[in-house]
Amino acid sequence: MTAFIDLLKIIIPAGAVFAAAYFLVKRFLDNEQKRREHELKKSISASITPLKIQAYERIVIFLERINPNSLVIRVNQNNMSARQLHHDLVVTVKTEFEHNLSQQIYLSNDAWELVKTAKEEIIKTINISSSKVSADAPSNELAIMILNITANLNAKLPTELAINFIKREIAQTF
Repeated sequence: MTAFIDLLKIIIPAGAVFAAAYFLVKRFLDNEQKRREHELKKSISASITPLKIQAYERIVIFLERINPNSLVIRVNQNNMSARQLHHDLVVTVKTEFEHNLSQQIYLSNDAWELVKTAKEEIIKTINISSSKVSADAPSNELAIMILNITANLNAKLPTELAINFIKREIAQTF
């Protein structure tokens, strides 16, 4: 029996030391793992941030380019018919949008929805304006109709709403 008690006197302190060492090492390794994960997130964030800023910049450029005031002036050429201008305007908006599709990865869902809505509203405005002008009319008539419709809107243009939202979002993020 004394041998058993002597054995317990050795095993219990050794077990306590082992348990303490195990929990200390485990805590150290857990903290080390958290530190590594934090460093990884920090380095990923450092490389993603410039891409996010660039995406916001590209989307603002897209929205400025499809703004009817700049779009009509850029696309309209002499000797075009209203039908040709209508076609070229819609194709230009869709092409610009498709060129910037990948930017949605870096934008919030709300921002991307506003960008898509702005694109659709601009195309809708072009289509409405086109329906009010003869297809064989000179392109300047369609251009004037588009500019008049956008000028007479009581609210801001959808492109302006999207740009303002993006500006607020980027100010909150960075």
